[in-house]
Amino acid sequence: MPYSIEVVRSTEQYTTNWSGGTTTQIAIYPRQADYGQRTFIWRLSSAKVELEHSTFTSLPGISRILMVLDGQIRLVHVGHHHAELKSFEQDSFSGDWCTQSFGKVRDFNLMMASNCKGRLTALTVEAKVSIQSFGDIYSERHQHASVFYCVDSNIQCVFNEKYIYKLQAGDALILHSEQSSDKLNLKLSNGQSELAHVIQVDLQY
Repeated sequence: MPYSIEVVRSTEQYTTNWSGGTTTQIAIYPRQADYGQRTFIWRLSSAKVELEHSTFTSLPGISRILMVLDGQIRLVHVGHHHAELKSFEQDSFSGDWCTQSFGKVRDFNLMMASNCKGRLTALTVEAKVSIQSFGDIYSERHQHASVFYCVDSNIQCVFNEKYIYKLQAGDALILHSEQSSDKLNLKLSNGQSELAHVIQVDLQY
């Protein structure tokens, strides 16, 4: 199988404190990378901003995308731009910038080193409905990965019509490949009686 598949359960993730609240690391690549030493190519996390006003940690050389999962926030990138974000809206910015936030939220964060490109897509799966998802391929990149993070409810993922994985809230499915010609075909099914939300992350490096 050209893709390697990993399921990261919410119980396997660890939470630490930061100046504005708490952050939970969902996944980091390579696995042995150290966030504190900034040796990662990409990192995914979910944070709770518990202060009405906070300043983000400086991350020189790292590009960031932040998506709000719950609540509303105003981001002020001093000397650059500002953004008003509601649930499932996102903003891209540099970790070099001085970024201040206003508002208490739960968010989803993608951090990338300079040799990595990525994007976030919010998927909504209606009750008792299945949807197809196809990852983007950048031909100039040798490796790529797609991550599916289950925000709420329960989701069944069927990869290439063969491999079945069940995700609960906080779980993540990681599909990684070193062959840029591979095509991703994933069906997400919501068997619950309420909406389910999934964040799709596409990465190339």
